[in-house]
Amino acid sequence: MGKFIYDSTVKVDFDDRLLAHLQIVIGAKVRRGEGFHFTWKDEASIGNGRTMVWVHPRVSLVYKFYGSRHPEINRAWVEALMYTANAPTGLYPVAEPPEGVTAITARQDARVGERTH
Repeated sequence: MGKFIYDSTVKVDFDDRLLAHLQIVIGAKVRRGEGFHFTWKDEASIGNGRTMVWVHPRVSLVYKFYGSRHPEINRAWVEALMYTANAPTGLYPVAEPPEGVTAITARQDARVGERTH
């Protein structure tokens, strides 16, 4: 499990593999100077709600990985996450597409997730 730390106040655990993919998407948007919402479902221990933060280039972000290996990157997953980040709903975690799935299929699956998110 890795940790995403936003503005040194909001701390949330994500699987290292998901966190690596989120880092790519968030980094790309921040490098372009784009602000966006990032939301996730909270764990039961803190109420089963959801948290949303506004990510922008001037906010402090920390990605703490607990594993020592760099996860292999699934391009289709990056595309699906980027699709959500560019949508009005903002970035949110989506399931990793199976190996061999095209980016187009992954984006379509993310679109379905948007309706249920």
